[in-house]
Amino acid sequence: MTAFKDSQADPAGQTPPLAEEPRRLAAIDMGSNSFHLLVANYANGELQVVARKGEKVQLADGVGDDGLLDEAAMTRALDCLARFAPFLEGIALRDMRVVGTNALRSADNSQEFIDRAEALLGTRIEIIAGREEARLIYLGAAHALAEDGRRLIVDIGGGSTELIIGERFEPMALESLTMGCVTFTRRFFANGELSEKRMRRAELAALSELANIRRPYQKVGWLDPVGSSGTIKATAAVIAAEGKSPEGVITRKGLLDLRKRLIKCKRLSKVSMSGLKADRARVFPAGVAILSAIFEAFGLEEMRYSEGALREGVLYDLVGRNSPEDPRHQALEALTQRYNVDLRQAENVATTAVGLLEQVREAWQLDDDQARFLAWASRLHEIGQAISHSQFHRHGAYLLEHSDLSGFSKPEQRLLAFLVRAHRRKFPTKEWQALPRSEQRSHARLARLLRLAVVINHSRPEQAPALPKLSASGESLSLHCDESEDLNLLLADLEDEVAYQRAADLSLTIT
Repeated sequence: MTAFKDSQADPAGQTPPLAEEPRRLAAIDMGSNSFHLLVANYANGELQVVARKGEKVQLADGVGDDGLLDEAAMTRALDCLARFAPFLEGIALRDMRVVGTNALRSADNSQEFIDRAEALLGTRIEIIAGREEARLIYLGAAHALAEDGRRLIVDIGGGSTELIIGERFEPMALESLTMGCVTFTRRFFANGELSEKRMRRAELAALSELANIRRPYQKVGWLDPVGSSGTIKATAAVIAAEGKSPEGVITRKGLLDLRKRLIKCKRLSKVSMSGLKADRARVFPAGVAILSAIFEAFGLEEMRYSEGALREGVLYDLVGRNSPEDPRHQALEALTQRYNVDLRQAENVATTAVGLLEQVREAWQLDDDQARFLAWASRLHEIGQAISHSQFHRHGAYLLEHSDLSGFSKPEQRLLAFLVRAHRRKFPTKEWQALPRSEQRSHARLARLLRLAVVINHSRPEQAPALPKLSASGESLSLHCDESEDLNLLLADLEDEVAYQRAADLSLTIT
């Protein structure tokens, strides 16, 4: 068992029950074009859908040239979430997940919207990175596809397009490109004109995005191209309605014929075809341009549509979280190897940090998830030394915030990065105040526990030393140290820590 595996896994050899009680799960995917809700019962490895809802919100259309999400788009989004909210009633917070994608990744004021949406839904919202979005899309699509074999999965969203190659449930290549049907509509068809020239400009822009991955993807190879987005579903439906191909299959000829029909419409407002929903018509040509570029770049002859997508992937991922199969374990294990972390010291600091947390868990209302992140940050607090010993806490924070970490959302990476940034020297008040207000108190508490754990293990012992006694009253901490060989050295280090915390208006007393 690696250092990042959960210690609460079932004991080996335990006979599993014959039947599981269904677990009610919910996911909301706040996409750049559409918002989707999926509520399902999970039992015996399968999802049984209870409710499925989707609405066109076109959030990406509300991100202006100034990079800000406008009030009209926020209102559309919040109204949609208000309609979704009743479906979440009675579902435990640990069994629901709300994720945001490209539009919320790119908007400079996305936190303003997130705060309002969290207040409405009563649950946390996570912005996921592009490659994490790709991983979750693949997970959802892979569960929907019964066949084995290497696949290329394509998902054209409102603001980004994800392309994944994988076998069974394991992705082999993940990429998220900044091109989507909403953003390309604004970029190439803003005045509503639909022509050969504008269509080709959109295709060339998509081909430029695809150029960086075309050769590596072709080298990996695949047998089965599969599409999983609304654009691909709509394209397949329109082609099938014309009798150009079997239902759910897009052929190269069918796609070329569709492209010609779209250009003949001349205006986005005139786009109307059998099999195409009216609320998708305006962004449909841009989506077809991106799909045409994908066919051209990879030499595809056909692609089939699959129902599995991001929201299904979110639910399957939710089931596997905090278990030995949690992909976050593997991602963090890879970091310790890549940056040559001193595993003994990392484990000693983690043992001490979690031991300190247990002593103040009730007073500070800390939960198992926070204990898990504290242990992870403890094991990673020295990764920045691979860059430079000077200011290594800053280097480590940068690596954690900006690396592609499978299984982690942006807020989760931000928490790890903050804890590593805050684990030594001056408490980073500026970075702490830049955190969302709802996270500031808990993040500061975890950082203070990590700081103490690092000080207690400063001499890099063979094993974690005996735990001092720690108590909390409000935001004040009191640490009592017993007599030991290294007590004088420890007290000197702790006096420095008292001064660092006092400078940040944090109270720490040592006895």
